Amino acid sequence: MRPSIANHLLAALPRTEYQSLQSKIELVTLTFGEVLYEQGETIKYVYFPNDALICLLALVDHHSALEVGMVGHEGLVGLALALGMNMTPFRAVVQGTGTAMKMKAAPFLKMLTQSPALQRAVSLYTHSLMTQIAQTAACNRFHVVEERLARWLLMTRDKIGSNHFHLTHEFLGHMLGVRRVGVTQAAHALKKRNLIDYSRGNISITDGRGLEAVACSCYEVIKSSPIKR
Repeated sequence: MRPSIANHLLAALPRTEYQSLQSKIELVTLTFGEVLYEQGETIKYVYFPNDALICLLALVDHHSALEVGMVGHEGLVGLALALGMNMTPFRAVVQGTGTAMKMKAAPFLKMLTQSPALQRAVSLYTHSLMTQIAQTAACNRFHVVEERLARWLLMTRDKIGSNHFHLTHEFLGHMLGVRRVGVTQAAHALKKRNLIDYSRGNISITDGRGLEAVACSCYEVIKSSPIKR
């Protein structure tokens, strides 16, 4: 019986291909706040998250940053390699502590040319991430902070498979591109409606359906673009 594989892209591989890959991948622990890439850096490794969560940030004027996407067990970090680029367009920061499978760039590219199954899985994921990035940009422009925060918390839940995670208001402010006081006010409003609870950076979604009702329509757009295997 084939063992359970947490990452969806790796799980899409035929058993023989995954077995041949095992000597080239390494299980690593990624910790909250860890920077995997800076924008414009050469991609030396790709990461296939298991239960870790990575946030993609676009930098503005070399000091401000705005979240444009997040990667969980559905994808990989370092996707630009599959598109023929060896530099990352985003800063990649660990948002949720967990594990990932780490692989050097060269063997990943070699396997990508040899595996139609991996090519298809990566192509589907590329489409999904493009949808997420485009919708996130629109969301940041048109929707209020409370709706955006609800959307962001729901996406985090979906990608790590848990209603509980560690996120400070300061970190959320960076992700959403708003001042910390704006995040605090939005989080307080959600807590007052018994949709979430939080204490010392630990956030829990207490009413998922209620939070979905508050979230902007962008959540459903992004959610409806799944990775099919």
